[in-house]
Amino acid sequence: MPSSRTSGRAPRKGRLPDLERFLTYRLHVVNKLSDRDTHRAYLAQLELPLSEARCLAAIGRFEPLSVKDLARAANLDKGQASRSAQSLVERGLADKTASDTDARGVWLALTPSGADMYGRVIRLIEARNQEIFGCLSAAEKEQLGSLLDRVGRHLQGSVAPGD
Repeated sequence: MPSSRTSGRAPRKGRLPDLERFLTYRLHVVNKLSDRDTHRAYLAQLELPLSEARCLAAIGRFEPLSVKDLARAANLDKGQASRSAQSLVERGLADKTASDTDARGVWLALTPSGADMYGRVIRLIEARNQEIFGCLSAAEKEQLGSLLDRVGRHLQGSVAPGD
């Protein structure tokens, strides 16, 4: 897990816990490795960057979506979601329509081409999940999923409104 810059140094010892033993650190490492390989797969197989593929998957699952809701559903910041949505519109994979209730707002939905691409994205997500979690048994996958859901619910309950 340490970088090549730090691999020559002796680990710090003392009264503090080792960084690499923290669950948050380990989750971040797994996330970075997964995102790197998933980004490559999206580009190679679908010619979509990771953020656009995530947005397309979120729109396909939850359409119609505002950009704010898209950001939340795709786990991106609002700026990334907005840029990705615009790129999907320019590629003809999504449509933007003006909101009836907010003059500045838009709703995003997939075009027929976007719906076809959505199927391809979901199949790739399924394959990536098999690659990433293939080392776990079905029972372990179920347990991990339940634990992640529980931690997610815990964190949602502790986040201040507007965060």
